[in-house]
Amino acid sequence: MKTTADRIDPVAINGIGTSPLRKEDWPLVRGEGTFIADFKRPGLVHAFVVRSPLAHAQFPSIDCTATLAAPGVLDVITANELPDRGRPIPTRQFADEGSNRFLQRPLADGVVRYSGEPVAVVIADSRYRAEDAAELLDIDYERLDVVLDPDDAVAANAPLLRPDAGTNVAGHLLVEMGAIDEAFAEADLVIKETFRIQRHAAVPLETRGLLAEYDAETESITVWGAAKIPHVNRTILARLLGWSDESRVRLVELHVGGGFGARGEFYPEDFLIPFAAIRTGRPVAWVEDREENLRATNHSREQVHRVEMALKKDGTFLALKDSFINNTGAYVRTHGMTVPALSVSMLPGPYKWPAYRGEFRSVVTNKTPGGTYRSPGRFEINFVRERLIDIAAHRLGLDPVDIRRRNLIDRTSFPHDLGTLYDGHPVIYDSGDYELLLDKALPAFDYEGLERWRSEPAAGGIRRGLGIGFFVEKAGPAEREYARVELNDKGDVMVYTGAASVGQGVETVLAQICVSHLGLPYERVRVIHGDTALIPEGMGAFGSRATMLGGAAVMRASKQLRKRLLDAAAEELEAAPADLMLSPEGVSVVGAPARSVSLKTLLSTSAGVIIEEHRFVCDLLGFPYGIHVAAVEVDTASGAIRIHRYAVAYDIGRCVNPVLVAGQISGGFAQGIGGALLEEFSFDANGQPMSASFMDYLLPTSEEVPDLEVLITEDAPSPLNPLGVKGAGEGGTAGVGAAIANAVSDALGSEVTRLPLSPQRVVELAGE
Repeated sequence: MKTTADRIDPVAINGIGTSPLRKEDWPLVRGEGTFIADFKRPGLVHAFVVRSPLAHAQFPSIDCTATLAAPGVLDVITANELPDRGRPIPTRQFADEGSNRFLQRPLADGVVRYSGEPVAVVIADSRYRAEDAAELLDIDYERLDVVLDPDDAVAANAPLLRPDAGTNVAGHLLVEMGAIDEAFAEADLVIKETFRIQRHAAVPLETRGLLAEYDAETESITVWGAAKIPHVNRTILARLLGWSDESRVRLVELHVGGGFGARGEFYPEDFLIPFAAIRTGRPVAWVEDREENLRATNHSREQVHRVEMALKKDGTFLALKDSFINNTGAYVRTHGMTVPALSVSMLPGPYKWPAYRGEFRSVVTNKTPGGTYRSPGRFEINFVRERLIDIAAHRLGLDPVDIRRRNLIDRTSFPHDLGTLYDGHPVIYDSGDYELLLDKALPAFDYEGLERWRSEPAAGGIRRGLGIGFFVEKAGPAEREYARVELNDKGDVMVYTGAASVGQGVETVLAQICVSHLGLPYERVRVIHGDTALIPEGMGAFGSRATMLGGAAVMRASKQLRKRLLDAAAEELEAAPADLMLSPEGVSVVGAPARSVSLKTLLSTSAGVIIEEHRFVCDLLGFPYGIHVAAVEVDTASGAIRIHRYAVAYDIGRCVNPVLVAGQISGGFAQGIGGALLEEFSFDANGQPMSASFMDYLLPTSEEVPDLEVLITEDAPSPLNPLGVKGAGEGGTAGVGAAIANAVSDALGSEVTRLPLSPQRVVELAGE
């Protein structure tokens, strides 16, 4: 017998598996988008954050006399004015007990530890006057020794950034499984190598910004410009203000010009701007310029890996051992030990390792604090592991594809306990068929044809190379998400979600999930997010979680609402719920449309609206997986790398919106190109950033980013959520450094051991 669920046609209503027009785009294409720089409030004043020009220095005091007397200045805030001279900004995940000694306070108090650290805030009637007045501050800096390189940070004679801590190591983790020593003892080949991944960052199109307004009557603060994790940041802000009732804090998300991990973490300014609004009694706005963004917004990626691999001569993997240093910059920010801990937990990838030992030390240096960036910790270790495997193939005379196939985790081994930890929880791959994806990807991308292309002669000193990178991603962190679905008597649906929008299409995807399980058209659904006054709880958008957790919550709430509505209609119509059809007008009996009841009648006893909510909880992660294939041409004279073809195959369990998934992969690929070939934050010997503008920090353009071939598969639905979905946001980035480095190594016959592959480094490799 057919059920009511069978009567919903997802295609007809733009549900799961279709690609309707994005809901997010409608206000933007009409010119109705509101970004933080567009947002204004009556009586608005502006903040300018005064930043240290030095990477490490002490200063006894700040004389604000001249600044306070400058035209238009309302206030100057230093550490003296902050509660408890500024409470430390806490971590929100991957806490390490030792890292609490290295938390950042909103303003430096006597010592600065990186160039760009906030030391004061000037409030004036315009940004220009605030910036001019800031030059009148009298700050007598006394230089201190700097430490920049992560290896130097753990040297015996290293200057200590926090002498009271007695160390520069802010976090440490060791994970072991299997008989590691025995595995290396019986190996036919042991490879030892050092790999370096450079410091680079998200650099979203829209820089950070906030507008805060204090209501003296209700003693509450509203902050516009929230992103990524509004509810989490509300809790942190209330705590730093010393308010026990966090409902006094309202965070509101506007349109967001990109997130990618960096946007939305709790930065010093996220406290300073609301605090300034409370002090002045005026709405206070702040938007960072690009130079501030490059100096002060979270950097990422910088790691040094010393890794060893043990194999049999037939290419069978025996053991993997890695000890690496992660450069977290001057302070530990709210991400805690996320980046290095993910590196340790995910380094084994899709392969069987009888023994594994992974260890990290996360160290502080006089560089901008680090944080997460799309595929945090995995872009790095995918480069390390996949390069190591190619080196093994070269030394053993094996095909790089064959050596991978031999060692893939078998399809019968899922769920597969990797033996590592994710924030204290075991890493258990939920589902997968890695060999099947390989079997699909190679012919789909004409791998044999690419091998023939690589063997063909090229003119003018051009060498050709082919590289592959296999990876496993993670998705769905933070364990829970909230959803509320409301239907009114006009047939309009409102979906409230604790997830956030950072451009990934969350409104579109959640609307599709809703209509697939409620049965009303996509056009009648509106998704609301990012306002802590309207939504009681939520964990936001990070780690490819919005669809997996937020979508599951929307699905359950939608199904609950549909059942409740049809049950009520069944009683009214004296029919079985399975025989009823729902439409925007009401509910009718299948085959007898005259027997119907309007939504207005059904909802008359509930004030014209029916509401269902759900909190979906899952303490395990989903693990999508994929393959990157790169074909490149390398000019040995100039060091230029041209990508001939690039392809990504990705299994995400179930695809809600194919166009959005392909877009996520393509956007992530462009960012991966930047990390593989161009982007690098360099510093001089004094710790001054040498990449503080787009003249020096190189981003990929259409010249560097080729057309991307994408294969999306759904062979391994996740058993952890009722949709079967896994995250799709980070796989486009995860394997780019690995695949391109393998292709360049193949072309040159020299092993790449560091990123980025700048022209100078390529020329050096070509000469080896």
